[in-house]
Amino acid sequence: MNLSRQLQSGKGLAGQDHYTGMVDCFRKIVKNEGFSRLYRGIAAPICMEAPKRATKFAANDSWGLFYRNLFGVPKANQQLSILTGATAGATEAFVVVPFELVKIRMQDRASAGRYTGVMDCVVKTVKMEGPLALYNGLESTLWRHILWNAGYFGCIFQVKSLMPKPAPGNKAQAMGTDFMSGAIGGTVGTILNTPMDVVKSRIQNSPKIAGSVPKYNWAWPGLATVMREEGFAALYKGFLPKVLRLGPGGGVLLVVYTGVMDWFRKMQTTTA
Repeated sequence: MNLSRQLQSGKGLAGQDHYTGMVDCFRKIVKNEGFSRLYRGIAAPICMEAPKRATKFAANDSWGLFYRNLFGVPKANQQLSILTGATAGATEAFVVVPFELVKIRMQDRASAGRYTGVMDCVVKTVKMEGPLALYNGLESTLWRHILWNAGYFGCIFQVKSLMPKPAPGNKAQAMGTDFMSGAIGGTVGTILNTPMDVVKSRIQNSPKIAGSVPKYNWAWPGLATVMREEGFAALYKGFLPKVLRLGPGGGVLLVVYTGVMDWFRKMQTTTA
């Protein structure tokens, strides 16, 4: 995760203008800053994971029911899956923004001596920039999560409809279907949202200073700035480590979610 952020920031180490790729980034960080640097800021994403994933699937289920009732559709379809996923992504964004901001500022090498830890980062950010600063980058985070979740849940529905239906009671086959559809969904979601992720990282790493306008302030103008100054390829900086994490991760996520929900349903029937 740290590799992805370093690549997306567009900054290199002192005397080294940029990273040429994931391996080069990994090598230079370990060589110049030590192995522990790869895990700087890890507390924020660890604290974020449980509420983030819970919100993702709970919101997707709730919005799915809402839209089915709204449009009078008895069950989900492709269009509804995309709409539901996008709305769930917007809901999820409100939960993750403060965690994301702290993580990005902790991982930025320019801030290495500014914060002693996660809580110190939170306190200093609120003290110097105000409590609303924790939601700096909300707009770009909304777009990032809307795009990823729309691609993820939309692909899950489509891939499952194209794959052979698992035989009743065949858990291995069902898990394989879940993993495949989730992995494809995670990959497509990452392709769709990486440009917004690049812009979001730059917005959240730009402290608010009274009387000045940050270079990166809003998502779409920021997207245009990156393209104009660095080219289209810059919008996909950090894509490889990100897709290697979120592609298979999307599959594991769906398998775990399905397994947990099956377990809860079984517990409900046994206690009823």
